[in-house]
Amino acid sequence: QVSLLEAGGGLVQAGGSLTLSCAASGRTFSMYAMGWFRQAPGLEREFVGRIGRTGIVRWYADSVKGRFTISRDNAKDTVYLQMNSLKPEDTAIYYCASGPDTYRGSYSAASNYDYWGQGTQVTVSS
Repeated sequence: QVSLLEAGGGLVQAGGSLTLSCAASGRTFSMYAMGWFRQAPGLEREFVGRIGRTGIVRWYADSVKGRFTISRDNAKDTVYLQMNSLKPEDTAIYYCASGPDTYRGSYSAASNYDYWGQGTQVTVSS
């Protein structure tokens, strides 16, 4: 059974940084792309970023480009989301997801992922 476990959320002041991690188990981590999504209260879940299985190709939402960095360590079955210059509008529950390395349609579509973590709360105070 595939399991994804996020960690690293918390409360941070605007302008600060946090690094989220997501530890995967249950299937060969290096064969799958990983994604990060977030959902703020009252809003729909939105794409944050995606990293291909080798870690070479990455995609980001425009709202986080230049501030957030996705990376992965296939030896540790873990994907990371380094978040810098955080803004209050980054406040959300952050989810990691795992899916096939070849995406269908848009790389930002949640339908490209078949397993999801439980999420970790990130709160940015102004």
